[in-house]
Amino acid sequence: MKPKHYNVFVIGSGIAGQTAAKACVRKGLSVAISDNREFGGTCANRGCDPKKVLIQFSALLEYSKRLKGLGISKLPELDWKAVQDFKSQFVDTVPENTETDLKDLNIDLYHQSPEFVSDKEILVEGKSITADYFVIATGNIPRELSIPGNEFLETSDAILDLEAIPKTASFIGSGYVGMEFATMLAVLGCKVTIFDHNSTALSHFDPFLVEKLQLKMEELGVVFVFNAEVTAIEKLNKYIRLHYTLNEKKHTHKSRNVFNTAGRVPSIGMLNLESANVDYDDSGIIVNAHLQSKTNARVYACGDVSNASLPLTPLSGLQGSIVGKNITDGNVKAFQFPVVPSTVFTQPNIASVGLLEADAITRYKDITVYKGDLSYGFNSKKENASVYAYKILVNKRTETIVGAHLLSAEANETINIFTMAMAQKMTVSEFKRLIFTYPSYSIDLKYMLRNED
Repeated sequence: MKPKHYNVFVIGSGIAGQTAAKACVRKGLSVAISDNREFGGTCANRGCDPKKVLIQFSALLEYSKRLKGLGISKLPELDWKAVQDFKSQFVDTVPENTETDLKDLNIDLYHQSPEFVSDKEILVEGKSITADYFVIATGNIPRELSIPGNEFLETSDAILDLEAIPKTASFIGSGYVGMEFATMLAVLGCKVTIFDHNSTALSHFDPFLVEKLQLKMEELGVVFVFNAEVTAIEKLNKYIRLHYTLNEKKHTHKSRNVFNTAGRVPSIGMLNLESANVDYDDSGIIVNAHLQSKTNARVYACGDVSNASLPLTPLSGLQGSIVGKNITDGNVKAFQFPVVPSTVFTQPNIASVGLLEADAITRYKDITVYKGDLSYGFNSKKENASVYAYKILVNKRTETIVGAHLLSAEANETINIFTMAMAQKMTVSEFKRLIFTYPSYSIDLKYMLRNED
């Protein structure tokens, strides 16, 4: 039987895959898209969106606790079932709406992960399919921990669907996901312990701010165990026992749930990329400037699964658009990293854009470091917040901002202002001449550029 043929076959239905598929079909190409999970991708179904819905309730409770006795006489009571029902309003309709949207564009849908059988042919749902081009946009999946008992570990999917807040929980890994959900559960009354083989949390963020965040989380009840190697997981009657070594000594820890938050890896293991002559490494599919496989010109990769990306949804959408353009118009657009901010939604938020101090020192001859604590300022005082800090890095020769790092209740928003300033290559003098509303967290950004470290 002759294989079915498409101009473009997209693997992955998240933002990157959808964007590429729509760009191609709108130029008259025949397009199909597949996914081995519910359509809509990680962010909308089991990532950013539902996470933010849940976390806002713990943020509200933490805020209320700070203001108790200052006008708040009784803390709000949380109805977790109602919270989960509210979250479901955002995610339950995503798969169906996504499928309807794609079908309305005459894009064929497949509900399975394909497997390459050659450089131009895949097998999916028992069907042989060929295509002029393949777009791999399968994103990332949780890193599997190869330790005895790993089948008893849960991922962030389980946290998002918790029917009740557990009394105790452990996290293996102190990256984005671990720190965010550990904070949320701790605020909601769970006794939380985080284990990490590193000596600190959030290694990709500024150490000065991370240290302050860790101290705040400890005040909330989170216990950190650093330099720990988790060696095994054991299922008990009601609890999960975690075995680990610390300072060459063996220890155990017991909790109701143990979550694997040890990072994420490219979701490519099921694709049989070797048969398609597609090179990859631990960072993802190896692509050129046009997001095209360096070893198979029929294949493009975009979003988290590409080695030329970061795990951020807006960047995935940008890459999907570029891939679509390059397929339809013939590699006319190269991908260049824009100025990309990132936020960890703890309480308070920690946010970053641009270079870390160590990298800035390496790249530029002279840098100016603006670093400080604003916990004494109005915005902190009015919220009875004990943590508010910053570090801003400036290229001394050009007076342009090359890195900005914020720790505050509104860091997820105010980091965007520094992002725009960096994208426009504004000097410190130009930035300080801007007028912002007062009193606001935004106007604090100008005060940050006053005192050098």
